[in-house]
Amino acid sequence: MEKDFFIHESSYIDEPCEIGSGTKIWHFSHIMQNCKIGNNCNIGQNVVISPDVILGNGVKIQNNVSVYTGVICEDDVFLGPSCVFTNVTNPRSFISRRNEYKKTIIGRGASIGANATVVCGHNIGKYAFIAAGAVVTKDVPDYALVMGNPARIKYYVCECSEKMVWQNNKFTCPCCGKKYILEDERVKEVQ
Repeated sequence: MEKDFFIHESSYIDEPCEIGSGTKIWHFSHIMQNCKIGNNCNIGQNVVISPDVILGNGVKIQNNVSVYTGVICEDDVFLGPSCVFTNVTNPRSFISRRNEYKKTIIGRGASIGANATVVCGHNIGKYAFIAAGAVVTKDVPDYALVMGNPARIKYYVCECSEKMVWQNNKFTCPCCGKKYILEDERVKEVQ
């Protein structure tokens, strides 16, 4: 059977792993064993994907990113250049803590900006936006845009990534017109 994905000749793929149809893996990248990579993903130059990582469909990873064991990216996630993940909270070179890896889930459609850091064990909500250089030290809710160190919510963004306007007890996207409500401290789209 012929493969239906692209791997640049300078990249390494450890077996076994799953790579979906239409996925592209570019220069000097290393995909380690037992990874599951969805359809139509784009993995940039010098990316390392550690064992057991799961990437949904349509995930885009820019250059110089290491995605460590414990990270799960749902569909349509964007990981900006040189963003950073961790997988233990108290690393020491002389102590093995592989049995202490923490899970980090990046929700559907979320974007993580260049040089941002996500400390392990903290989840990023769907369509959330992590600004460039932010340091995430706690969970980020759906649709929240966070920035700074430590990252704090500045405002909420639409699924299309535009800043939403708060009016008449609803959020409205000035670009696409979608409407959202804030209920129990969570932003939800109004159907």
